[in-house]
Amino acid sequence: MKLLPPTLRARTRYLAFEVISQDPVRREDLIRELFSSAGSLLGDVGASECAIRLLAFEGSTGVIRCAHDRTDRTRAVLASISTVKGTRVIIHVLGISGTVRGATIKYLAGVDVFNPKDSHI
Repeated sequence: MKLLPPTLRARTRYLAFEVISQDPVRREDLIRELFSSAGSLLGDVGASECAIRLLAFEGSTGVIRCAHDRTDRTRAVLASISTVKGTRVIIHVLGISGTVRGATIKYLAGVDVFNPKDSHI
């Protein structure tokens, strides 16, 4: 399958976040709650416009991809999550970047969410 040129691709942003909770949170439960919260807060059309995807979640940190012009709505969705499968949680956005690598290096230092092959930076 042929890739689209960069001028035709949808622009994205990557949000590095941490989950603060009493008990560990599973990835599947977080995904379910993320999409449930997006649907109830933004509606089906608004949630699809945000194009939210959980790329990585390990331990209590992770990276979410969203549309570049919908970062504020994506942050609102994350802020509205208060429980994940009965466990009280707070989702704290550490920062926003234009690349996965940038979000990992800047905000998730020391976490193996994205491990680039060449680490000359």
